[in-house]
Amino acid sequence: MCGIVAYKGYKNCYPILLNGLHRLEYRGYDSAGVACLTKHGKLSITKKSGKVKHLEQLLKNKDIIQDCRGSGIAHTRWATHGKPNQINSHPHKDQSGDIVLVHNGIIENYDPIKKFLQSKKVKFKSETDTEVLVQLIGYFFQNVKLDFQQSVRAALQRVDGAYGIVVLNKKSPDMMIAARKGSPLVLGIKDKEFFVGSDISPIVKHTQNIIYLEDAQMAIIDGNDYKITSIDKDVSLPKKVEKIDYKIDDYDKGKFKFFMHKEIHEQIETINNTIKGRVNKDGILLQGLFKYWPAIKRADKIFITACGTSWHAGLIGKNLIERFAEVPVHVEYASEFRYNKTLVDNNSVVIAISQSGETADTLAAIHKANEAGAITVGICNVPGSSVSRETNCGVFTRCGHEVGVASTKAFTAQITVLYLLALKLGRSRNLLTKNSVKAHLDYKNAIKKVKLVLRKELDIKKIALKYKNASDFLYLGRGLNFPVALEGALKLKEISYIHAEGYPAAEMKHGPIALVDEDMPNVFIVPKDKTYDKIISNIEEIKSRKGKIIIITDSRDKILKNLANDLILIPKTNHYMFVVLATIVLQLFAYYIAVSKKINVDQPRNLAKSVTVE
Repeated sequence: MCGIVAYKGYKNCYPILLNGLHRLEYRGYDSAGVACLTKHGKLSITKKSGKVKHLEQLLKNKDIIQDCRGSGIAHTRWATHGKPNQINSHPHKDQSGDIVLVHNGIIENYDPIKKFLQSKKVKFKSETDTEVLVQLIGYFFQNVKLDFQQSVRAALQRVDGAYGIVVLNKKSPDMMIAARKGSPLVLGIKDKEFFVGSDISPIVKHTQNIIYLEDAQMAIIDGNDYKITSIDKDVSLPKKVEKIDYKIDDYDKGKFKFFMHKEIHEQIETINNTIKGRVNKDGILLQGLFKYWPAIKRADKIFITACGTSWHAGLIGKNLIERFAEVPVHVEYASEFRYNKTLVDNNSVVIAISQSGETADTLAAIHKANEAGAITVGICNVPGSSVSRETNCGVFTRCGHEVGVASTKAFTAQITVLYLLALKLGRSRNLLTKNSVKAHLDYKNAIKKVKLVLRKELDIKKIALKYKNASDFLYLGRGLNFPVALEGALKLKEISYIHAEGYPAAEMKHGPIALVDEDMPNVFIVPKDKTYDKIISNIEEIKSRKGKIIIITDSRDKILKNLANDLILIPKTNHYMFVVLATIVLQLFAYYIAVSKKINVDQPRNLAKSVTVE
């Protein structure tokens, strides 16, 4: 993995491909490359480790950039097989040099295929599984004498794993082939031009007419026409063209230096967007669940599955659903759900949460739940994504495009959706009155409080800079705020590369307290709720060991001021909205520490925005 963009049409493909690569930079990557079939029938490949700007610089010195009218493919790579270097960068070509390919995903049986090809005197130049795939296509084309699309189909039928690919062949210059299994691909259509992307970000500038390729499908573009077929056989399938409505400014930073900073501030709008139209005088409307709601509200158990930040949202969702609807909820990492013996049956609801809607482990968990007969509910941010298509029903978070690799606005929107879902379940099961639900939904007042938190940004920055040189952090919270502690610690790890751990505050004395000394900052999340007195005791345990105390609270009690080295006071709100306000504080805290260390917070090292492999 990580990002694919391709173009077939009558224009010079290089500006389109390079712009597309820039749009894909948010996904995280370590190298980039581009291949073009020139109008003189040559195949030009240029690739470079490092950033897209380094590839651009290399291309400026090539005359070939003016000679390309027609087909081109490009890729940003996040290393899986082989080191992040120029040789292992995509695109890769076969031994003949005629066929070139870009690939997201992992070919799991690459080793036996590679040994077979080596027995046929095929020589390899890279360490990648991707080169194995393009060499296999080349073997069928050159040795078995299949035509181009037959060669691609034959190769794909013999590989195991996940892939999204785009392939060109110098011997079939009018044709471009794209295919997917597990890893997403989108086809954009505009008159006599075609665009392919691993998501819509490199396409939306050019066309709003798109086709989301479904699993095990191929798109064969031939001249000015195209068809959709299955990988298994050459039978034309319906062309499901959709019109997308994404704003171009979702991909621009505006007045902000980083997308992450912009997206933290966008939470004023995104939380509102997530709620808008879903609340009226009669209660909560979640139209995406309407068909399945009678079965959902009768479910005797609920499972939530997700990865990373979305898993933290799931922990908050568990607390809310159990509190309001009194249904047992089990939360499990999707990577574990897919392999563990999970007691899912046709009386279960499985809620899958994914910002991108393409997380490989989450999709595998959905498949498992579907096979067990459970009702699957998707919570994601991307209409048309695999999660939205492969679940029975779902709710979109309406965030707009989230570019920063470390999730911010998507996380708070996920919490908001889960809050609405928990309240609706509680009301449907007659555990909440209409008035009690209404009391929870004063979201206009909640948005005002988000604005008040953002006005404290300079104060948060000053505190963050005091601790930028710390090597370890503990984040501590109780109840609903334990997942907030986990998320705050994850944000700091992701973008500043500082080791941080989130713990339930009471668990700190069962091990982590051994780490505490005068150099360790300890971030406490302290609402004025039923856990308040207990968490003060936990703070005093750290204070007695000379640990630095940072407190985020809505309480003006003097005892907290006396205990804290630094205190961030947030507006008084209900306990459920408190988690959102505290989360925003922790996002800004991590952001300013990372920026002070001169780290690109939008593209932290080793991370990818959409994780489409195990």
